[in-house]
Amino acid sequence: MSTLRLRGDLPERVDLLNITPLTLSGLSEAEAGRLAIGTSRRGLTLGDAFEISLDGSDSLVIEGGSSRLDRVGAALSQGSIRVEGDVGQRLGEGMAAGTLTVTGSAGPYAGTGATGGTITIEGDAGDHAGGAVYAAKAGLDGATLVIKGAAGDHLGDRMRRGLILAGSAGAYAGSRMIAGTIVVSGALGDHPGYGMRRGTLIAGSHGALLPTFVETGTPDLVFVRMLAQSLKRLGAAQAGLLGGTLRRYSGDLATLGKGELFVAA
Repeated sequence: MSTLRLRGDLPERVDLLNITPLTLSGLSEAEAGRLAIGTSRRGLTLGDAFEISLDGSDSLVIEGGSSRLDRVGAALSQGSIRVEGDVGQRLGEGMAAGTLTVTGSAGPYAGTGATGGTITIEGDAGDHAGGAVYAAKAGLDGATLVIKGAAGDHLGDRMRRGLILAGSAGAYAGSRMIAGTIVVSGALGDHPGYGMRRGTLIAGSHGALLPTFVETGTPDLVFVRMLAQSLKRLGAAQAGLLGGTLRRYSGDLATLGKGELFVAA
């Protein structure tokens, strides 16, 4: 297991896009220390910010967190990264495989563009978790994003594929969804599913609902039962929500209107 131990407070935001187990496995500790991670003219390197210990394995632990650690695990294609603390924006952006775990909280756009693997945030997540960054075609695109705490506004905005699990979420959860599944064990904020075309949004409760969502009863769907079994195997807390009666709404009828919102009856 390779480790990066944060030396102290960071003088600027750092970009850890290329800091993965695969990248570090071919480098000596001295070579790794010269990797540029700064985002200003200061010229900050990995060795300036971290004490480095490498063993060539596919497992990396970052000891010490900061809201200035951006794009942790971005482009991860194999192995695992674990951060003991908080991270900044775009956690796991574009990752294709592997496991990425944060013991603290994450900034905005966690999981954006991720096509595979599993991202777990044990604390809270900022706005647009699993959502699309500016001018991007899609947000989460096949990966699994687990947020054990609360997610901010616009959870899963323009999500195209994959699964998002969260404890609660702010306003506009599932906005502009293209496809995929979001399950929130607690409450959603106002206007869930705004502009969603397809996809499934399941929650314990919600705030103000858009008039372009129409109630369609409490159907017993095979899809929901199969999803519940999958979540049980994952040990997800959201599995219990799917075991009860769910009221279904169809929408957003202002767009394609093939999305669905399930809420505990």
